[in-house]
Amino acid sequence: MRAVIFDMDGVLLDTERFYTQATQEIVGRYGKTFDWTLKQHMIGRQALPAARFLVETLALPISPEEYLAECGRLLRDLMPQADATPGAVDLTKALAARRVPQAIASSSPTPLYERKSMRHREWFRVFDAIVLGDDPRIVNGKPAPDIFLLAAGLIGVAPRECVVVEDSPAGVAAAHAAGMQAIAVPDPAMDRARFADAELIIDSLAAIAPADLGL
Repeated sequence: MRAVIFDMDGVLLDTERFYTQATQEIVGRYGKTFDWTLKQHMIGRQALPAARFLVETLALPISPEEYLAECGRLLRDLMPQADATPGAVDLTKALAARRVPQAIASSSPTPLYERKSMRHREWFRVFDAIVLGDDPRIVNGKPAPDIFLLAAGLIGVAPRECVVVEDSPAGVAAAHAAGMQAIAVPDPAMDRARFADAELIIDSLAAIAPADLGL
């Protein structure tokens, strides 16, 4: 491997709890519960398909677009509080010190990314490219390979020489569709069997070093 491409939510930044909090606040208004039995099917996907799944599964009396608008309002207040996940800063800085090309490939739209990264702009300078879900060059979201192929092109590394770090089954599938290897960092609430196709499964980025990647 010559380069590393990171998902952001749940991999670099501890944001997944905010998605859960905001979504529960919304569905709770209609007497519904949002937990990992639902979230495991939404994590890593683009916003609108995930919203459609939620609205249809819970039979919510709102449209997917209305859910996204309300969720966005809630998340704008929550996301600036996002902390780095354990080991994320040390690993990415160690890779940068070795001149390993790195990219972020996140399904987040640009406005939400700006809120999440407010406190981390200095750190995020270690990344050679940042690709977001609303990039017009991305035709299909994860599990399609588009976002990872675009990231690899921007950092000038062949897909077969890239390893992707992901926390969702859709992300692992997208990495493999792009011809890349995948490291899974699943949430403890996720069934690890859903990540069986990943080349490596770890508990956190603190559990891995550049040498483990053959870099």
